Amino acid sequence: MRIRIFYDETVYRYKGWLKLKDLTGKILASEKRKPGEINFIITTDRKLKDINVEFLEHNYFTDVITFNYNTGNIVSGEIYISIDTVKDNAGIYETGLKKEMSRVMIHGILHLAGYDDKSDEEKQLMRKMEDFWLDKLGF
Repeated sequence: MRIRIFYDETVYRYKGWLKLKDLTGKILASEKRKPGEINFIITTDRKLKDINVEFLEHNYFTDVITFNYNTGNIVSGEIYISIDTVKDNAGIYETGLKKEMSRVMIHGILHLAGYDDKSDEEKQLMRKMEDFWLDKLGF
């Protein structure tokens, strides 16, 4: 298991990284999957929008983009997160920055574990799973 976090053009640092790293293993174990190499990259709106345009052909800002490199039940991937959008969303939803960042990180892991959020039903299940795992972090 190799779970890492990188920071690109941001002074923000996620506090409690070891707890989230441990939680990532628990999330994957609950889905009967094994962690491979997972990278979180926290960056800016500009960088994430560039990735969104280049790889997904979406010309808009977003909070998270997940690239799935899974092989069988071994979960590997990259989870790109915009600190700018996460900060904005923390204000909009009146939650703390750490909680919102944790939610987005969990969201990315759930995508790697096989969850999707295209339909309303999938979005509801994803939110339920995010809330469940956020509770395990003490939120």
